[in-house]
Amino acid sequence: MPAFRTRHLCSVAAALVLTIAAPATAATAADSSAAALREVLFVGNNWDGTADVIKSSGDFAKVGRLNVIPDKDQRMAEINADPIKWIYFMAIRNGVGEGHDQFVDDMYSTPDGKSVVVSRPSFADVVSIDLATGAINWRFPVSGYRSDHMAVSPDGTRVAVSASTANTVHVLDINTGKQLGSFATGDKPHENIFTKDGKYIWNMAIGDVNTSLDDPAWDWTKGDRHITVVDATTYKQVKIIDMRDRLDAFGLKDFSDAVRPAVFSPDESKLYFQVSFFNGFLEYDVATDKITRMKTLPKNPATSEDRTTWVNDSRHHGISMNPAGTKLCVAGTMDDYATVVDRATLQEGPLVTASKPYWATVSGDGKDCIISESGADQVTAIDFATGQKVTSVPVGDHPQRVRLGHVQADWTGPATG
Repeated sequence: MPAFRTRHLCSVAAALVLTIAAPATAATAADSSAAALREVLFVGNNWDGTADVIKSSGDFAKVGRLNVIPDKDQRMAEINADPIKWIYFMAIRNGVGEGHDQFVDDMYSTPDGKSVVVSRPSFADVVSIDLATGAINWRFPVSGYRSDHMAVSPDGTRVAVSASTANTVHVLDINTGKQLGSFATGDKPHENIFTKDGKYIWNMAIGDVNTSLDDPAWDWTKGDRHITVVDATTYKQVKIIDMRDRLDAFGLKDFSDAVRPAVFSPDESKLYFQVSFFNGFLEYDVATDKITRMKTLPKNPATSEDRTTWVNDSRHHGISMNPAGTKLCVAGTMDDYATVVDRATLQEGPLVTASKPYWATVSGDGKDCIISESGADQVTAIDFATGQKVTSVPVGDHPQRVRLGHVQADWTGPATG
């Protein structure tokens, strides 16, 4: 065989080997990277300033704990040196904080499981904390004087945070804390949701929830409350949805139009949402722009009918859906229970006793609804299939948001404690 043909065939053979080997090497690296991470649930203990990290399914055993206010002394010195900041800090403590400081509202881990990003209402900021050391990677002070709910993009690279006193949502690079964009909202932006394709962000503004003008006749005093939908690339407004008109059309003129926690169906054709003062939820059809169904859930006879005694205008606060889209899980905050509701029939299951449940999410394996019992300092798992309680796990003081995330496989807490 001529030399040039031999060299040519060897080159082709080498190329084929590389072509076959390269994907295998990449796959091996990907598998190794995935194996190095552990899925967990982050539980934000709002009044503690800590986050408990527990297993994402199974027995939900504790994995570790993180201090999310390692810079507390520095932040307090800044607040005490600024009269306006001090006034807002105290207003948060004595208003929405129910006499306590709000040190952690929401949190998401970075895709590599090395850091967690936390919104801290009383400090009016968002910080990234290194999970290995407990040190702060970056800090972003939000506009105004209070940070609130967040959402992370489907690819995990961006985080949206509500700046509740500035009627603004900031969108940040999750790794650097750099602002990528922002957009205006209604009064007191609250919940944020990225659509699953990452193209849009939905923000729900809830208005003034800490006033005593809670009678339906005074609802107009609560502010401009609407859903703002923006393009998640340009941050330009795409649509405004004022539920006032939709509620009126459905015959619910006395209902508040403050949209609280909400969840999309898997195909995002329906939005299920709670509103202030209501023991139940509503179904909204995205395509027709109409409320299509309402579910009223049982009242607890022991719950006072005096609306001013309900925390931040909540009646029920927390709603999630199983991955199949067949069951909803509702946290009956002021009624001290949680329940699983069949999405097709809207029939609720057993009322699982819970102490001021403040949030509902889904376990890593999708089998259970996880609620935060802020009145009992524990999280509780409820089986979506049976509606029965599975287990409860003790956590820190006043757990609220619970989010799925990742840590390094061997992580048990920061090395510095």
